[in-house]
Amino acid sequence: MNGASLLSRTFPYFFPEGPAAYRFGAALALPERNRRIDCNFFTRRLAVAEEKKEPWLNYLALSTVIFAVCATLSTFKGGGYSTRAVMSQTMAANQWAYYQAKSLKGYLYEIQREMLELELKEPNSTLAPGAMEARRGTIDSFTQKINRYDKEKAEIQQEAKALEARRDAAQANSQIFGYAVIFLQIAILLSSIAALMKKKMLWYLSMAVGIAGVVYFANGFLLFF
Repeated sequence: MNGASLLSRTFPYFFPEGPAAYRFGAALALPERNRRIDCNFFTRRLAVAEEKKEPWLNYLALSTVIFAVCATLSTFKGGGYSTRAVMSQTMAANQWAYYQAKSLKGYLYEIQREMLELELKEPNSTLAPGAMEARRGTIDSFTQKINRYDKEKAEIQQEAKALEARRDAAQANSQIFGYAVIFLQIAILLSSIAALMKKKMLWYLSMAVGIAGVVYFANGFLLFF
């Protein structure tokens, strides 16, 4: 096994097999002066392989990670608020249906109470005194039930409105987190392009868009605008 083959197997990146390997083997057989000149070929190849990395690329990578984390959390929180909005809307609809049921029962008792009151007010009524007294008792019972239904309707209405307010707040949070995801995804895309093309201005643009996304991300929790 010659020197070129040994180096090719030991350091395949710097000394691949092929013409370069034979050239290196030939260089070993040359005199010292020519050997130093010929080895410059490998020095130049190593310099090309080790491209200098610009320092701002490290900050680009860090900012991209931060934007990705914020985008993930925005997606998670936005989905949670969307689910809360749907559940609150369903519960509010159920409360309003319950409110309508109480209203219908109250209307039925009001109609029956008015019919009994009209019977008692008839001048030529043939009702016996006992029957009239029973109707008065029934009217009082209907009145109590109507009052109870009115009180229950007020409580149901208050709870339904609270659920609607909760739904509206959840929708507002979900929408803000949606805006945050849009800005952050655009920032990540611009950062990726800036890293590939090594364009610092694109990174500055991605930072501006990403900061807007981070502001919306914070606003999703705090609702300060």
